[in-house]
Amino acid sequence: MMFLEFFIWGSWFVTMGIYLPNTLKSSGGEIALAYSTQSWGAILAPFIIGLIADRYFNAERILGVLHLLGGVLMYLLYSASDFTMFYPLLLGYMILYMSTLALVNSISFRQMKDPAKEFSTVRVFGTIGWIAAGLAISYFNWDSQSGISEGILRNTFLMAAISSAVLGVFSFSLPKTPPTVDRSKKKSISQIIGLDALKLLNDKNFLIFFLASVLICIPLAFYFQHAGQFLGEVGMTNPAGKMTLGQISEILFMLLLPFFFKRFGFKNTILVAMLAWGLRYILFAYGNAGELTFLLLTGIALHGICYDFFFVSGQIYTDTKAGSTYKSAAQGLITLATYGIGMLIGFWIAGKITDYYAIAESAHDWETIWLYPAGFAFLVLLLFALLFKNEKIAYKS
Repeated sequence: MMFLEFFIWGSWFVTMGIYLPNTLKSSGGEIALAYSTQSWGAILAPFIIGLIADRYFNAERILGVLHLLGGVLMYLLYSASDFTMFYPLLLGYMILYMSTLALVNSISFRQMKDPAKEFSTVRVFGTIGWIAAGLAISYFNWDSQSGISEGILRNTFLMAAISSAVLGVFSFSLPKTPPTVDRSKKKSISQIIGLDALKLLNDKNFLIFFLASVLICIPLAFYFQHAGQFLGEVGMTNPAGKMTLGQISEILFMLLLPFFFKRFGFKNTILVAMLAWGLRYILFAYGNAGELTFLLLTGIALHGICYDFFFVSGQIYTDTKAGSTYKSAAQGLITLATYGIGMLIGFWIAGKITDYYAIAESAHDWETIWLYPAGFAFLVLLLFALLFKNEKIAYKS
């Protein structure tokens, strides 16, 4: 289940930034609109889960239905001939898909005796699924220069459609996971999207962390939205396969995180993550597909530090500050702030900057473009270092 869940996402998400400008002739603004569907999905998914899935249906059944519908939408995306047709289909798909992320976690947790210890082993299969999807794209040469020019890269959506249909059918064989919410107890909108946890913002340190989480997702959006397009334009062969280095490093740094967190503390772990973000974009700005390819590969490999050290540490910090009363609401609020608000702003800014520095139909001044998120990441790092007071937070696996 976890393998297929992330195989589906990895099948198209990374290479969409290459596909849209080359096959559908989309502008930077249109690419930003496409990637922002992830943010809208993250914002709207809690309503689907909180109002429907958690109260009326078994989680495995609604997971199956959502993935079967997603498979249909992915096939329609594969068939779309222009961005006007492509965008509404993608928006509908991402609202459904972002809802399934919570469902696979819920199904997994309900079958475990000790989720804190067991979940990481299951979750790593998701990362392996993403890696497998990227390697498959490069194996079939869909992301080669000839594959891109001939429009064969659209096959990534077909691969996602088939995988989604398979997971949809398979979901009905998963262990029964009935709703646990008492239907007689009404749930407010603020409870569903985590607004009850806004009280935590009265804590100055948590407020600084919350704002830093929103702000750091602005440079993060540049990577998700334009890294694949950048690597394709500079002539790197099989960019999808090479970008799986990011997920491989994610596994390695996840193993390193407990030792680093316990040794250096929460604040330093977050600062290292922010530093890695800035360094990644510096490496992208000055690397190339020739003698300096190693700079690009190093930048990709830094993804493990960027993601694990910030997001996982942030989840631990949020969990500690919230306590048992606001634990779920606080995690929902941080998800809304990062994947919702922060990335939504970031995708829009990244699209505008990329369009501004376009120098030909399929060429951009990438050196200048990457210096923007690098500078912004370093600015957030500086502000966090100055304003956040160090706290002793225990690592929770």
